[in-house]
Amino acid sequence: MMRCDDAVIDKDGLDALITILARRGRTVIGPTVRDGAITLAEVSGGTDLPYGWGVELEAGRYRLVAREDGAVFAHSAGPQSWKTFLHPPRVREWSADRTADGGMVVTPDDTPAPAYAFLGVRPCDLRAIAVQDRVLTGGRYSDSAYRRRRDRVFLVAVECTEPGATCFCVSMGSGPAVEQGYDLALTEVLDADGHRFLVRAASGEGAAVLAELPGRVADSATRSAARERVADAADRMGRTMPLVDLRTLMRETLDAERWDDVTARCLTCGNCTMVCPTCFCTTVEDVTDLTGDHAERWRHWESCFDRDFTHLSTGPVRDSARSRYRQWATHKLGTWHDQFGSSGCVGCGRCIVWCPTGIDITEEAHALHREREQGRRREVG
Repeated sequence: MMRCDDAVIDKDGLDALITILARRGRTVIGPTVRDGAITLAEVSGGTDLPYGWGVELEAGRYRLVAREDGAVFAHSAGPQSWKTFLHPPRVREWSADRTADGGMVVTPDDTPAPAYAFLGVRPCDLRAIAVQDRVLTGGRYSDSAYRRRRDRVFLVAVECTEPGATCFCVSMGSGPAVEQGYDLALTEVLDADGHRFLVRAASGEGAAVLAELPGRVADSATRSAARERVADAADRMGRTMPLVDLRTLMRETLDAERWDDVTARCLTCGNCTMVCPTCFCTTVEDVTDLTGDHAERWRHWESCFDRDFTHLSTGPVRDSARSRYRQWATHKLGTWHDQFGSSGCVGCGRCIVWCPTGIDITEEAHALHREREQGRRREVG
């Protein structure tokens, strides 16, 4: 067994990592190729991982492409985020059954939380998990079901060495390096010395798993190569946010003409909120069987782009597409700070890729900045 702060493993070591985590009673979720995309699903060994696959991304476009170098983590964020497992799209909250004497018994759904190990968590997604931790457990009204799931997760983060064309984590301070909030962190290195992974631990369980891995103590050449690849990734981000205080920008452009331009293209489909790793809104739905003797309450994801999301007795509060898109963008980049002490955007770029009309939140932020600056110049002139 290795006893060290960091180590180097090869492909067999990565396969062993999955085996060790499974032996510890964890269901390992990682990236795998399915349905023309790199998705998150249960993996049982290294052969399930996307060796030799990457992605080409653009606004409204996602394409799986083969790579010649055999890299396993050289792909950007896919259509899913880890929110799918920590804050599932559909959850039963309780069931109720009518009794013989005409009464009713309500049974809360207390299904035990699974013990997950997330393998391949990108820095942007690691930040997103921290954001959802703050939203769902940090306030006065804590989501106990989320807390139970979150407490049983082992996080294997992967530093980003291959940013996509829609990535902008540097602008949001969420990558490409992994800094905190993980159990183990991997950095993939491919060079003349071979295909290997620098591994470091940041928790007690992480250190215990690291000690079980077949590998060797990290050498200075691998450490240096890992740092260089992460630094290079920071210089190759495909998108940026304007170098201004986004919170102030959103507040000062509420009446900007640009909102009309973007919402002329917006379908209000809600795709951006569904793929966003930090969006958390839900609604509840009550269902009954045909006899009326059994009922259930289910909680499922909801989107602020839904016209009925703010429906009151007098009608929707945000009836227009303009008001709904503006609410989403200004909350994500601005007023999220007021509620939760950080931005709600982590720069993963999913909302750009999976928008059917290719709306780009970074492009909209730059456009709002330009319009604000033009207005200021007119005032001075």
